[in-house]
Amino acid sequence: MTRSARFAKRGFDIVMSLIGLLLFWWLILLAYLLAAIDTGSNGFFIQKRVGRHGRLFRIIKIKTMKTVSGIDTSVTTADDVRITRFGRFLRKSKIDELPQLLNILVGNMSFVGPRPDVPGFADRLSGEDRIILSLRPGITGPATLKYRDEEELLAVQEDPERYNKEVIFPDKVAINKEYITSYSFKKDLECIFKTVFG
Repeated sequence: MTRSARFAKRGFDIVMSLIGLLLFWWLILLAYLLAAIDTGSNGFFIQKRVGRHGRLFRIIKIKTMKTVSGIDTSVTTADDVRITRFGRFLRKSKIDELPQLLNILVGNMSFVGPRPDVPGFADRLSGEDRIILSLRPGITGPATLKYRDEEELLAVQEDPERYNKEVIFPDKVAINKEYITSYSFKKDLECIFKTVFG
């Protein structure tokens, strides 16, 4: 990416995240309170993710899952028993993603880019694949759009964790590399449009 492209991308992120927070602060607050009641815990889901240049940051989302004894995996399927009924609504409506506007505003994330992974995936990339870490991770992107039904896809796999590691993740790496090497601001706008309007 050129310097001007980076400047335009970051400028767009700052302006639009501010507008988003001004418009939806009340919805974030309401969702937080309802999620806290629903899960019996903090209504925010805060987790360490791998960001730009491999640095860790804390992603903020509305909590959609409860703790279930004996289940300890970062891979989520559509029939995951940890997801609450209200949590399913939040996930389907994407309301659980709204607090990430704060991540964008402070510079941890962008609207468009590779989704931020938990440690153990992106931070272990090597060679030319590490170009993915040159950009801020995003809420949406080409790989996110392709795998918008990822949880349903994983739900029908015999070994969801293995399928994610051996099939989905490598494909996402290839898609994200293509996104970065052929970057254009127009493509970012197209990704946002497809994410919002399907």
